[in-house]
Amino acid sequence: MTKKKKHKKQKQLKSKKFFKKENVKVRADHSPKKSRQSGEDAVEFKLPEKYPEEAEAEAAKIDITITDDEIARRLDYRDVVTFTIDPKDAKDFDDALSIKELASGNYEVGVHIADVTHYVKPGDVIDKEAYSRATSIYLVDRTIPMLPEKLCNMVCSLRPDEDKLTYSVIFEMTPKGEVKSSKITKAVIRSNRRFTYEDAQEIIESGNGDYSKEVLALNNLAKILRDKRFNDGAISFERVEVRFEIDEAGKPINVWFKEAKESNNLVEEFMLLANRTVAETIGKVKKGDNPKTFVYRIHDEPDKFQLHNLSDFISKFGYKLKPDGERTEVSKSINRLLSKVVGTREQNLIETITLRSMAKAIYSTDNIGHYGLAFDYYTHFTSPIRRYPDMMVHRLLCNYLNGGGSANKKEFEEYCNHCSNMEQNATNAERASIKYKQVEFMADKTGQVFTGVISGVTEWGIYVEIISNKCEGMVPIRTLDDDYYTYDEKNYCISGKRTNKKYTLGDEVNVMVESTNLEKKQLTFALVP
Repeated sequence: MTKKKKHKKQKQLKSKKFFKKENVKVRADHSPKKSRQSGEDAVEFKLPEKYPEEAEAEAAKIDITITDDEIARRLDYRDVVTFTIDPKDAKDFDDALSIKELASGNYEVGVHIADVTHYVKPGDVIDKEAYSRATSIYLVDRTIPMLPEKLCNMVCSLRPDEDKLTYSVIFEMTPKGEVKSSKITKAVIRSNRRFTYEDAQEIIESGNGDYSKEVLALNNLAKILRDKRFNDGAISFERVEVRFEIDEAGKPINVWFKEAKESNNLVEEFMLLANRTVAETIGKVKKGDNPKTFVYRIHDEPDKFQLHNLSDFISKFGYKLKPDGERTEVSKSINRLLSKVVGTREQNLIETITLRSMAKAIYSTDNIGHYGLAFDYYTHFTSPIRRYPDMMVHRLLCNYLNGGGSANKKEFEEYCNHCSNMEQNATNAERASIKYKQVEFMADKTGQVFTGVISGVTEWGIYVEIISNKCEGMVPIRTLDDDYYTYDEKNYCISGKRTNKKYTLGDEVNVMVESTNLEKKQLTFALVP
């Protein structure tokens, strides 16, 4: 079986020890619930409601003093301009960027990542709980962190005007974005400023503000890296994310949409560069040498059958896709499609269907590259506060860069499977949380009429997504009493037997909110003229 075929289907997890730790099971803490949704989430997705007291007590004992001896063992970057750029509501700052201009005219750019594994040791109670969770979970009304609050929001968080320990990748780059050299090293930094994405975006657009010279220089380099990545065949999936304004009782009172801007892309490109560099450092070996066991983030090529189905589907809307050919030809064809649908009523539908035609990215010790990013080597190194695979990568790096032997491949493949499974569970919980809040948001809007787009067609009804708030509900086919409608699977529509009237994917329709069901997370609509 080839590596690519091996990863067509994820293997099931059996939790095992990590670096000789005890067996760990995913735990669900059924403490008093904060809300009805909290209780349902805990049961349905086995989400822990609070951090174990034993782990919290262990975190409270952590000595946060950074000694002179520790600083002497690290690259001292405290005098270099450094800052973080994160969402406005973020509390855990995993990563920071630094930049200084060299005498040659090149730039020295630092990607500094919280050194979580300096404080969390293999097999300790915090590490076991972090492995069990494997990831932080971001529900609409709360966050379920992977690490205790003292670590994720205080000790490890790269907060401004505080000395912090990091695992860093330092690049020398030309003004044209060419990477001349890189090194991976432990460091100590002191962030000069905490930017929100909005702060950084204002600097990018106006050219003015704190550290504007540094922000603008980094943004120019990021744009070059981004252009090169897409020329190499990366796919541009930039979905609009639904966000809610929540009142003190946890009730959604407004819906808004988050779109990625240049400030988001700035951070993303340097995180991608660091992740790729770390993976290449360990993964690339001389011919004849055995590769060391490592944790990769892999993304398989899309199935040709799925791409042909996608091509047939979008043709109904007048779009074309090249499902066959060289990798870059196919990916560029996908990008052209995604670019053309921007601003159209069928945008969200086609983006969703296109994304579903892609393979899922997972963790594995078998590297097959990352199709979506067009990288031959890729890992997750940049978010150890919220992802356990990044902690594994940090530990493996320390081991290998210090001359250690290769880790046990079989064990690490099991850890990778566990983390992939827990990531999928978190994604499902986050989606369910959004769906719940959407239904809750619509609960007081019964009888109101909205304009939407048909987002799904089945034999029992049509699904409609409201344009103004992206809440989706169903119109049961039994409620369409002007004709007898049948499901046409091939043409993605239902059609009236007598009138031949059709309701097709992507059609714009008006719907009235008939009922809402929080327990089932369902909205029921009725079509109106």
